[in-house]
Amino acid sequence: MQSQAEKIAKLEKINAALIGRVERSTDQQGNAFSLFQTAINLEGQIRKRTSELTNALMRLEQTNRELNAAKDEAEQANLSKTRFLAAASHDVLQPLNAASLLLSALDEEQQTAKGKQLAAQLEHSLDTINDVLRSLMDISRLDAGVVQPRIEQFSIQELFDSLESDFRPIAATNNLDLRFRPSNLAVRSDRLMLRRILQNLISNAIRYTEQGGVLICCRSRETHILISVFDTGTGFDMDHGPELFEEFHRAVPKHIQKAETKPGLGLGLSIVSRMCKTLGHKLDYFSRLEIGSRFSISLDQTGNTVKTENRSFHSASTSRLQGVYGTRILLLENDTAVVEAMLELFNQWHCEVRHGSNADEAYQCLQNSWKPEVIIADQQLDDGDLGTDVVLALRKQLATDQPVPAIMITADPGDTLKKFTAEHELELMLKPVKPAQLRALLTHVVAESLRISGQEPHPPS
Repeated sequence: MQSQAEKIAKLEKINAALIGRVERSTDQQGNAFSLFQTAINLEGQIRKRTSELTNALMRLEQTNRELNAAKDEAEQANLSKTRFLAAASHDVLQPLNAASLLLSALDEEQQTAKGKQLAAQLEHSLDTINDVLRSLMDISRLDAGVVQPRIEQFSIQELFDSLESDFRPIAATNNLDLRFRPSNLAVRSDRLMLRRILQNLISNAIRYTEQGGVLICCRSRETHILISVFDTGTGFDMDHGPELFEEFHRAVPKHIQKAETKPGLGLGLSIVSRMCKTLGHKLDYFSRLEIGSRFSISLDQTGNTVKTENRSFHSASTSRLQGVYGTRILLLENDTAVVEAMLELFNQWHCEVRHGSNADEAYQCLQNSWKPEVIIADQQLDDGDLGTDVVLALRKQLATDQPVPAIMITADPGDTLKKFTAEHELELMLKPVKPAQLRALLTHVVAESLRISGQEPHPPS
């Protein structure tokens, strides 16, 4: 039999074991509860962070929608600006064209030196307005991306001949030496846009060159063709070179600005930069103050050369030998002021003119077997008729051995019209028309038509 002391000791041992088991169980439950509390806290933090991230994504998505809407609105505004400038320039260029033609007729009537001077000043003002409108219109089109280049291969010498014909009288007036280095290279570009680029560069070179001259050349490199315009002009600080291509910026020394009789608008190089970008041509420049400048355009190498003939001499020769006296002209124009101005001008040139404002009136002009030697047509005529369509229809009705020469005159030439006139051998002039240029072109097309047909030329006017 166990003693009372042993029983008490055994019970104490059992009690201690039970207490230890309870304590361990309590500790385990405490740890589980602690973990449970931690999990709840973490879940709350995750939900909070998820909510914040969701809100941030929603705000970002809303911002993107707003940016896209603003982008679309800006693009639409840009296109609207382009359409507005095109429409506005057409409406402004119509009376400007009439004013230019009437001014030429008025100039020929002046008998005094003072009258001649005033007419010259008016002509200068009209030219400035025309330059501003043309430049702004070009910039708006290029910025809107609506200009689509027409890439083709052509002789650079043909372009040089045309530019030399335009700028040689201007250079001679300024006592400058203008040189175009002959080239037999062929280039791939948009012919009209490349001509406009070089036209702006040469014009700037002549304007800011007081003595010396301007050299234009085309050289072949291993991977590209380089067309460069050098001048011995005022030059500019290279640190300010990038500013030259900003609108209305002119990096010209103050003493030159004060002496300028016909200051530039600060838009020429801006147009050059945009056109080069559109064509994918690299534009480079270098200049030193009071020494001169060089602007270069880099085109892809074609590896081809072309055999060209100098057609500018033939054109100049025929222009001097032939006149417009007695030329039968069919004028298609629907603006009353322009019609009156052109009729007055043609009357002074002793031309025989019939006029129509739409297709029906054009056909009526052909009554009594009357046949025009030249058709001069505006693109936008009455009753929605297009000058190009009327000219082709008249050519078909006249059924002559050679298509009747035609000169299209428009205030807003698009790529479609340029392509159409090139394909159908139509001359293209922009409003406002300079009477001297119109007479020169008219003389040339008449002389060329007579030469092809083997007829006798008109008596000189």
